[in-house]
This record gives sequence, structure tokens and C-alpha cells, in this order.
Amino acid sequence: MVDGHASRGVRAAARGGRAREITARCGLLARGVLYALIGLLAMRVAFGDSEGKEADRQGALQELMGKPLGGVLVWAVGIGLVGMMLWRLSEAVFGAAGPDGGKPTKRLASAGRTVFYAAVAFSVLSFATGGGGRSGDQQSRDLTARAMELPAGRWLVGAVGIGIAVAGVVIAVQAARRSFRKHLAMGGVSTRWRKAVDFLGVSGGLARGALFAAAGGFVVYAAVRYDPAQAKGMDDTLRSFALTPAGPWLLVAVALGLMLFGAFSWAMARWREV
Repeated sequence: MVDGHASRGVRAAARGGRAREITARCGLLARGVLYALIGLLAMRVAFGDSEGKEADRQGALQELMGKPLGGVLVWAVGIGLVGMMLWRLSEAVFGAAGPDGGKPTKRLASAGRTVFYAAVAFSVLSFATGGGGRSGDQQSRDLTARAMELPAGRWLVGAVGIGIAVAGVVIAVQAARRSFRKHLAMGGVSTRWRKAVDFLGVSGGLARGALFAAAGGFVVYAAVRYDPAQAKGMDDTLRSFALTPAGPWLLVAVALGLMLFGAFSWAMARWREV
């Protein structure tokens, strides 16, 4: 009897582990699609050929919708991101893979990612059902304006901006240190592939970190100026790179990095230990 219960428990755990793996890998694939398309649109902006599409999630979904079976593809991305959310939720509740996956800080980070991907998945699925017509820049300004109307709203907006900027710095530093290696199961994989994944992870992570850090900085600036219009979504943030002394070439570098991060997400879907 005891052996029977133990056997059922093992099978249930195996099914749970398999479900977690599927949701994680589908989520990583979907994330890769979005970042690759956003990077492509940002590259077009850098060369003056944006075709009226914004370099953000909304523009990426519009680009996807214009392809054969575009509606199906958008739904697939949305469902994949729901899987990403469920994977991060499982990490918050049960702990992540690895010897230190159960640490409170790891669980808290996973909880934060759960909220983030829940919002992203909701946005994509809203688009798939015909909603979500506002641009990412307009949504950012509207959300900032509503937050500033709350008690101590200005301080709240500033704190959120600092949090986003710090997250960007952390993403970049972790990418430069190749922290992602500890999450990869690449035993038996050739050195060439390992070096390729390293390149994708470092270059893509640096670009993603720069994007988050800049976006957070604009939110902080909006709080300091008490002006929601200063907050920028992904498209405006990316375009701001072209206004630096480096000109459009900095935007080209960031855009290429985002496309590489998309490819890195696909590599993670293949080799990530979940």
C-alpha cells in the first residue's frame, strides 16, 4: 500500500515536472519571437524605414499579424507567454531548478517575473481578441498619469522607475558575467555552440539591460518633473538612443542586440534547465 502511494507520488511529480518543462520552453520561444521582431522594427527605425509600426510589443504583434496565419501566430505567442507566467509562478511557489532555487530572494524574483509576464500575456491576448489598440508609449504615459493621482503618487512613480532602471543594470551585469551559464544543461554540446550561446547571451542581455535602464530613467525623470508625458514606452525609449551623440548607430547596436536576445531565448528554450 505504501509502495503504491509512493509510486503514484513519483508519477505525479514526473507529470508536474514535464508540464513545467513544456510551459517554460513554450514561454521562452514566445519571448524570443517578440524580442526578435522588436529588434527588427527598431533596426528599421534606425534606417528611417519603420513603415508606420512602432518598435514595441504592439508593433511586433502587428508585424506578426501581417504574416500568413498571423492570427494563429499571435495566439500562439500569447499562450506561450501564459506558459512563461505559469513557469515563473511555479518557481515562486516550489522553487527554481538548481541547489539555491528555493532561496527567498529567488522566489521573490520569480514572483516579480510572474506579475510581469502576466501583464505581457494579457496584453498579447487582448491584441489577439481585437483589443489593445493603444501604443505602448501612450499606455506608459496613461499609467504614469494615473499613478501620480494616487496619494504619494509622485514618489511611487519614482520608486517604480528606479526599480526598472536597477533591473536593467542587473540584467546587463548578469549578462556580462555570463550568469546564464549556470542555468544551461549543455553537457556534450560542442565548444562552437557553447561560444555561440555565450555571444547571444552577453550581447542580447546587454541590449535588453540598456533598454530597461533607459526606460526606468525616463520614468524617474517623469516623477521629478511631475510630468507623465516624460515617461516613455519601449518605442520612444528605443528612438531616444538615436538622439545621443552616437546617433542612429547606438540604436542599431541595441536593435541588433534585441534580435540576438530573441535568438538567445530560443537557445534557452532548447538548453535551459527547468
